[in-house]
Amino acid sequence: MSRVKTAAITFCLLGALPLAVSAQSVEFGPREGDREFSLSGTGSNDRNFNSGNFGVTADLGWYLQNNMVAGVRQSLNYADIEGEGVTDDFWNGSTRGYLNYQFLNDRARPFVGASLGSIYGDGVKDSAFAGLETGLKYYVQPKTYFLARAEYQFLFSDTSDATDAFQEDGIWAYTLGLGYNF
Repeated sequence: MSRVKTAAITFCLLGALPLAVSAQSVEFGPREGDREFSLSGTGSNDRNFNSGNFGVTADLGWYLQNNMVAGVRQSLNYADIEGEGVTDDFWNGSTRGYLNYQFLNDRARPFVGASLGSIYGDGVKDSAFAGLETGLKYYVQPKTYFLARAEYQFLFSDTSDATDAFQEDGIWAYTLGLGYNF
């Protein structure tokens, strides 16, 4: 009788093993129809902390497919510049739409994309820009991720300027932040 009990208990435990394993598997990342929100920051200063800048960027996106997100991005930047008897501060911002394609369906999700928008404010000439971007989202929780992104933006004032602007008037923008899918 003891062997029968042992066999029955062993059979039950082995039968429950697939259920325990499936309960452990957690899906990371969004699904089609989900939205995302991220908040990122950037900053720098000179070695004496006399001049510096900082900025924040907020993204709100909608997943068109499990691996493709379209959205709107707003950035706000402040710079305090000191040099040769001149101290000045500048505010500027940019608003743009973006479309990104994410690779992989794991915790680490590299992406590539493009954006189109405008830049405006005290320290810049108001103009349109288009950009290419790449980055990585790393999911630390099923719906929460760290974000690292690099954007190359080329500025232009009209469509005839756009071709030359890619090579002559480009700027790089880098961001680190946190995001959430909902």
